[in-house]
Amino acid sequence: MANLNGVKKQIKSVNDIAQMTKAMQLVSAAKMRRSRVLHDSVTPFFSLCAESIQEIQNSSKDADMDNPFFVLNQKTKGETWKVAYFVLSGDQGLAGAYNNNMVKIAEEHVRKKILENTAKGISTDYKLFVFGKLAREKLIRNGYIVDSEFSFPITEPNFYQARNVGEIIRNQFLNHEFDLVYLIYTNMKSAINMVPVVMRLLPVDLKSISSILPENLEDAGLAIGKGATIEYSPSPNAVLNYLTSTYLNAMLYGAMVEAYSSEQTARMTAMDNATNNADEMMKSLQLIRNRARQSKITNELTEIINGATQANNL
Repeated sequence: MANLNGVKKQIKSVNDIAQMTKAMQLVSAAKMRRSRVLHDSVTPFFSLCAESIQEIQNSSKDADMDNPFFVLNQKTKGETWKVAYFVLSGDQGLAGAYNNNMVKIAEEHVRKKILENTAKGISTDYKLFVFGKLAREKLIRNGYIVDSEFSFPITEPNFYQARNVGEIIRNQFLNHEFDLVYLIYTNMKSAINMVPVVMRLLPVDLKSISSILPENLEDAGLAIGKGATIEYSPSPNAVLNYLTSTYLNAMLYGAMVEAYSSEQTARMTAMDNATNNADEMMKSLQLIRNRARQSKITNELTEIINGATQANNL
């Protein structure tokens, strides 16, 4: 009897968990769909911005282009690379290995950069700026240098947040606080294919930008005819400076939306798996319960029959 009651309690607990994970799965699915709408709306704008920057560089390659956002300074032995990493993770758990993957790729890139520079006799001075509290806390525990004052949520990202972060990056880069700025986030190619990305945000690397843009945007942009000439006012540098700020904001906003969408997709998948596991456990517990009930009924029938037999013998 006690065993049967214990199985019933387990069934109730598993059923409660299954209801909770199913609800979380539905919520994550709704958030993921909203984030994909945001992403699809910002991607053409970002693509146009990137193409415009590329067009200015191509048309002005013979001119004296003096733009700090596009110049990758070289370091010699004894000097120091100052590197900033902006890592986009989540604020909540129950998303499978999503947050752990962001921590892992950040740690691997930092170690790789330090080893490469050490082999060349160059020092590395790095700092991690982490969106979301889970990865930030783990990186601090693991002994990495994390900016404790930088705190931006990744939940429901908006363009104003991206603009504020972009302004921070732009000012720090112009003040020579950092020589390199990397952006680490998850690129959601599909619901089952989410790829962690490490891209150089500054100095601008247009090759890496083109590699993460959707293939169906290859015809988007300025549609400038081959051989056409464009005049930039007041100068190509001035237009490039303006576009760089726009590029930073768009890149950050796109990455924030990608990261948020990836987190919700990972949580949706994790909750779906948890719900399926709970259903399988329910089936096993129900089978155990049925066997226990059958055993109880059999014992009761046996006792009745034995009692009746003894009564007849008397």
